Amino acid sequence: MAALLELKSSVLRQVQVCPSFRRKAEQGPASASADLQEPATGAWKPGDGVEFFAHMRLILKKGEGRQGLPCPEVLLRSGSPAPAEPADCNRGLRALTEEEVEMLYEEGLYTVLHRAGTMGPDQVDDEEALLGYLQQVFGTSPEEHAEAIERVKKAKAPTYALKVCVVRAKNLLAKDPNGFSDPYCMLGILPASGSPRGPSGQKEQRFSFRKASKRSGPLPAKCIQVTEVKSSTLNPVWKEHFLFEIEDVNTDQLHLDIWDHDEDVSLAEACRKLNEVIGLKGVSRYFKQIVKSARANGTAGPTEDHTDDFLGCLNIPVREVPVAGADRWFKLEPRSSASRVQGDCHLVLKLITTERDTAMSQRGRFGFLSYLLLLSRVLRFEHRVEVEPPDPLSRGAGALGSAHLSLLPQPNSSSWRGELSGPGTTVLCLHGAQSNLSALQLAVLHWQVSSRHHQMRTLDYGYLLGLLEDMQAHWEEAPSLPQEQEESLADSFSAFSEFGLQLLRQLRDYFPATNSKAVYRLELLLKCLDKLQLFQPSFEICPFETELNMDIAAALKRGNREWYERLLSTKSPREQPGPQRLPGLVEIADIIYEDLQACYGIYASLFHGILKVDFFTLTFRQLERLVAEEAWVLAEELSPKMTLEVASGLFELYLTLADTQRFWSCIPGRDSRSLALAGIHTPFLPAVKLWLQVLRDQAKWRLQGAVDVDTLEPVDACSKHSSSAATASLCLGLIQELWVRLAWPDPAQAQGLGTQLSQDMCEAALFYTELLRKKVDTQPGATGEAVSEPLCVVLNNVELVRRASGQALRGLAWPEGALGLEGVLPRPLLSCAQALEEDLQREARTVTAHLTSKMVADIRKYVQHISLSPDSIQNDEAVAPLMKYLDEKLASLSASLVKENQGRVLEALWELLLQAILQALGANSDVSADFYGRFHFTLEALVSFFHAEGQGLPLESLRDGSYKRLEEELRLHKCSTRECIEQFYLDKLKQRALEQNRFGRLSVRCHYEAAEQRLAVEVLHAADLLPLDANGLSDPFVIVELGPPHLFPLVRSQRTQVKARTLHPVYDELFHFSVPAEACRRRGACVLFTVMDHDWLSTNDFAGEAALGLGSISGIARPQLGAVARAGQPITLHLRRPRAQVRSALRMLEGRTNKEAQEFVKKLKELEKCMEADP
Repeated sequence: MAALLELKSSVLRQVQVCPSFRRKAEQGPASASADLQEPATGAWKPGDGVEFFAHMRLILKKGEGRQGLPCPEVLLRSGSPAPAEPADCNRGLRALTEEEVEMLYEEGLYTVLHRAGTMGPDQVDDEEALLGYLQQVFGTSPEEHAEAIERVKKAKAPTYALKVCVVRAKNLLAKDPNGFSDPYCMLGILPASGSPRGPSGQKEQRFSFRKASKRSGPLPAKCIQVTEVKSSTLNPVWKEHFLFEIEDVNTDQLHLDIWDHDEDVSLAEACRKLNEVIGLKGVSRYFKQIVKSARANGTAGPTEDHTDDFLGCLNIPVREVPVAGADRWFKLEPRSSASRVQGDCHLVLKLITTERDTAMSQRGRFGFLSYLLLLSRVLRFEHRVEVEPPDPLSRGAGALGSAHLSLLPQPNSSSWRGELSGPGTTVLCLHGAQSNLSALQLAVLHWQVSSRHHQMRTLDYGYLLGLLEDMQAHWEEAPSLPQEQEESLADSFSAFSEFGLQLLRQLRDYFPATNSKAVYRLELLLKCLDKLQLFQPSFEICPFETELNMDIAAALKRGNREWYERLLSTKSPREQPGPQRLPGLVEIADIIYEDLQACYGIYASLFHGILKVDFFTLTFRQLERLVAEEAWVLAEELSPKMTLEVASGLFELYLTLADTQRFWSCIPGRDSRSLALAGIHTPFLPAVKLWLQVLRDQAKWRLQGAVDVDTLEPVDACSKHSSSAATASLCLGLIQELWVRLAWPDPAQAQGLGTQLSQDMCEAALFYTELLRKKVDTQPGATGEAVSEPLCVVLNNVELVRRASGQALRGLAWPEGALGLEGVLPRPLLSCAQALEEDLQREARTVTAHLTSKMVADIRKYVQHISLSPDSIQNDEAVAPLMKYLDEKLASLSASLVKENQGRVLEALWELLLQAILQALGANSDVSADFYGRFHFTLEALVSFFHAEGQGLPLESLRDGSYKRLEEELRLHKCSTRECIEQFYLDKLKQRALEQNRFGRLSVRCHYEAAEQRLAVEVLHAADLLPLDANGLSDPFVIVELGPPHLFPLVRSQRTQVKARTLHPVYDELFHFSVPAEACRRRGACVLFTVMDHDWLSTNDFAGEAALGLGSISGIARPQLGAVARAGQPITLHLRRPRAQVRSALRMLEGRTNKEAQEFVKKLKELEKCMEADP
């Protein structure tokens, strides 16, 4: 019992026998062999099917990556460098003539030699290094370089000017009673620095336009400018621009005063009168007088207090202005240490040149054009893969030391972001500042040169995008460009967009979806193109003839077409015969599917998110139409000459095309009915049918080969089935997966294909079990082995295939199968599944019976031991050998069988035990009551053993079928003769509810008359009796008797009249039986109606019988008071014939030797002679 308790959940419900929708004809060995002798031959030759299913697995594996929509993380698999983009030297700026190069070289040298201002921390302030850098850029010899420097030094120095923009001030002192001020600025250039700081102990004095200053030499009036007055504010905003000529960049300084204007006077007019004054002292005195007179409108005297209030000043030496210009806040300073000021002033300063003694300036090519040419030269010099070492001859020129050479980059061409060396940046900054180029012009120039250079040698798109963003930022703030410069910019936009469209036409070559770096480059390129569109409304001369989005869509379409034509010409040329083109077209369809996945997962979001171009829809529509047209033509061409090789190729091609169509349907809002692939399944139907036939034959070959090499041993320690079962399960699963992948769209055709495939699958499963049975029959068994290990493995194999085939069949539902109800299969498929389940369950029972048959002899031996055990032995001792035997065998079986088969074996063993005990009871008659008591103990012990406290078989299963018969036998053997007779009649009463209306009906009325102490029985009529005569009728009469006989010993039976030739006799006869009421209430008391067919020349025929318990009739159940009363309603009794449970009591009485039992049996034997055999 311990072994059985370990069988957790090992119960399998009893198989209920139900009609099967499909019966497979049992095939003999000859027919099974003949089935494998004539398979179709062609692409897949007869063999073990391994190659075919290996190819099938590859097809299914291909489909595994096509479930649902792709994820970018799955597609981006490579982080290798992106493919190189095409380079065209003709797409850059035009080459310069030798004279132009010489002039540009001279312009660069002139810029360096006459540099002014303060260098920034990232700039090179070494004149020799800068000159040497230019020598490297232009590739001149030391002699040429020295001559050029001498020539430039002899030229006239440039004229400098200072551009000043007074932007705003903040946090000024409040000088007016209202808490505000009315500030304005006076600014000018001081030819010499203001008063120096005094010695220690003296008050510090600073220059002011209202104080005298000791300075010799004239001060031009144009050096003093004034801003507007901003009323009632402490944070004035002016944004006024001024230009001052500079005589000496090393000594001149910018001076700015901020004053609070007390009255509304015209300061500009007063400033103009300064033209009459020469000398700083005179300027100061006259400025003060003008201000006073202006406040008094020309009448105020010099003693009146109408002077403006001082708010602060600035003194900025021109030499301290940065080369790149200054755009910053300056803290206001006092005139002296006694002055109280506060606040800051925002100035924009830039030091430029207005006149230059260079050839390019004289020809009017200085400024925008000269900077463009110089930047192009510098960019091309610095953008190289390897830095060439400097020429040893050039070292003497002091041009560029090794320290600066080490600063030059060594970039990767496609990732270079335009980072220039220190000398290069410095030279360009000097030239841009001296050329008075605005921030917008500099941004435009850098874009033009870099975008052109990119088309010759690839730059990083992030760098180009940054240039566009910088240009856009300055574009919104600065005024528009001159027309010539705008036209030049428009040309650069057109050239870059043309270059970008060329790349997009070859999108898959230069930006493969599997390369993360290439995809990032594509994203930046698209952002650059998007930026170009933003400038379009700002151009008076539009650089694009059409909308850029339309050009991009056209380029993508053209690129798709060219890519497809290249694929077709390479892999499936149209000039080849159809069968040779087919493998190439299959490969093309797979490539297109992968490409569409990349379009959806990678490209689509980029194009739509950046340019609002629906790249996926555009590409999908175009490519699916192209491949659909090609596949349709090829399928129709190959259909008349269909071979297995062609069918295999067409089948694989259709699967990919169907995947493509489903891919479109997976996207929300997309309808595949509008695609060119919508009806593509039609020309592929013959190929699919032929391929499925090949699949059927190959499956049988595969199963045959698997069984041939199977040793009927578990594949590993964790499994209980052998290798062939794993193969069979895998084959069935692959077939089901293939059907799901096929997903045939036409419902009617799908039903035909699915029905045939399900039948083939059922045949394959049954074919496998038949092969197993033959295999195990040829296995030599160990002598005396009670549990066969190969049989256990075979039983496990059958169970595994049963589960696998059931799951596979449920997965074969076609389009209209579910009808909206989950779990409802189409009727043909349900029929196949039920038939296969029934056949495999029968096969499992057969193998189980074969397995348990080896234990029959041992079980009978142990049951016989119980029957022969003397009465002196206790019951548990007599049963112990049997229980020990069962415990050992079940422990062995539990280790070898899966839980479903453990339940089957338990059920089979239980039935064997019941039959063995019944046989032992039948072989022993006229034995003591202890004999039957011992077997009753044995039966209950076995029930407890097989139930195993709920871990074994359920009690309702154990106490059904043969158990009931055995229990009844044992119970009756323990009863007395009269108790057996009473049980005989009780069984007849119980039988009433179990019978159907097969033998007719009898209507009676029965009640007890207490006054006369008699029982009144009225036979009314019968209906639908059995025809027992040759004429199709009967001559029925009814025998009425009371039983059991020992309760009514003096009562004789009575009978009705015979009703000739009828099946619906009417009697209306009343019979009285004088019996006490107490006898009618006894256990088993009943009135028995026996309907007989009267025969004149032979024995009467038995037609049926019915019993009515006396305990429930009127007068017995409810005693009547007073006068005699009849029962109101008639009772309809269904006629029946004695069943097995009734005859069991009779058989028990037959074994009794007492007179009462023998007389009762003799009487019943006479009645049985009249009965026909049970139908």
